[in-house]
Amino acid sequence: MNINSLIILLKNYLWGWPLLLIIMGVGILATLATNFVQVRYFFTAWRLLLFPKKSELGAQKGAALTPFQAFLGALGTSVGNGNIAGIATAIAYGGPGAGVWILFAGFIGMALRFAEVYLGVHFDKYEMRGVRGGPIAYLSHLPGKKFMPYVFALLFYFYALTSGNAMQANAIGDAVYSTWGINKWIIASGITLFLMYAIMGGAKRILRFSDILTPFKVLVFFVSAIIVLTYHYQMIVPTLKLIFSSAFSYQAVAGGAAGFTLQQIIKNGFARTFNSTEAGFGVAASFFGASGSQKPVNDSIISMIGVFISTCFVCFLVAMVVVASGVWNNGAIGSALAVSAYQTVFGSYGGWVVTFVAASFGLGVMVAFLFIGKTGFFFLTNGRGEKWFYIIFCIVAFLGTKTKVEMIWDINDLVNGILLLINLYAIVFFMPLLHKAIVNYKRQ
Repeated sequence: MNINSLIILLKNYLWGWPLLLIIMGVGILATLATNFVQVRYFFTAWRLLLFPKKSELGAQKGAALTPFQAFLGALGTSVGNGNIAGIATAIAYGGPGAGVWILFAGFIGMALRFAEVYLGVHFDKYEMRGVRGGPIAYLSHLPGKKFMPYVFALLFYFYALTSGNAMQANAIGDAVYSTWGINKWIIASGITLFLMYAIMGGAKRILRFSDILTPFKVLVFFVSAIIVLTYHYQMIVPTLKLIFSSAFSYQAVAGGAAGFTLQQIIKNGFARTFNSTEAGFGVAASFFGASGSQKPVNDSIISMIGVFISTCFVCFLVAMVVVASGVWNNGAIGSALAVSAYQTVFGSYGGWVVTFVAASFGLGVMVAFLFIGKTGFFFLTNGRGEKWFYIIFCIVAFLGTKTKVEMIWDINDLVNGILLLINLYAIVFFMPLLHKAIVNYKRQ
């Protein structure tokens, strides 16, 4: 067995039923421990995000970013090309019923997001080796604290370079090349120059780019998806019926379909959603931990909206578009399936629309990881070598645009699973702290 086969074997085992059941179990426990925080404080989250009172703001002078910028940064990393390609593939491999499990993943993902962000901000007074707050801080208070922060930092750094960089650059390169035939070296140069321009402006310019790109790309996707659904408006109700009726079905859901097992439906809808939205991965905790906020519960409640947008909004809309357009079982997977859906409305220009969405999604993720990806790197280097982080990031972006990344995808899935397991361990350990925090918040 070669190394590639071993990685695939480990990845498939890790993202099989054991991890899925652990995610579901911890997510349900977090939901119960926080008294259904994602339901009880759903509208409060929107109010705190859009219309906060001055006394509810936890921003601290001199912090690297504000809680609102932390929210946009976390949203920016969780709305990327994985939402399009990953969810389209989930529907292709798991059938329309995977859509229900996308929603369920979003539901428990909101509780996990609350938990990780609360811990990241609660422990933000601890600065270790150039890193403030976030997973590294709360992992240092667990059994295994002597080695676990280092393992997390190394994996998080790798995650930033792959999922937050090479994968996005590759998706942009593939989309632009397939649509307009532009040489990939030219595309790679353009992406690298964009990143270099952001870097030269320092942290302020990087955050400003993230602040602009995140709402822009969500708006672009929303408008394009609504146009497709409006065109196929007669299929909206039948699509919803098909999604919910086939969520627990062992039978084929369309004539000529091979039939989807319940395992296929759940695994594809649930696992790919978690991979796309990063709930429980520690990314959002790193952003909010760096904000120096004095309102950990408020920040945690706000952060749940990011999971809602990326799953119940973006991911589920992708599923709706693919199924309502009637292309979900045409044999295509990933971005090609999304292109097929858009072509039912825009014709040959469907590829243009998906390319524009892919570019805005990818660049938004890359800019966000320019900022937060330093977390793991700084911890490993004791806060030194920022210049080298940026140089390596740009090199990876340049090469990732053209490189075949199938093996990197497999390694990345393996890394994602380990990051998630480490973070879930911390959430379980601190479950009493989370329960106490939400009880005290209710008494205010």
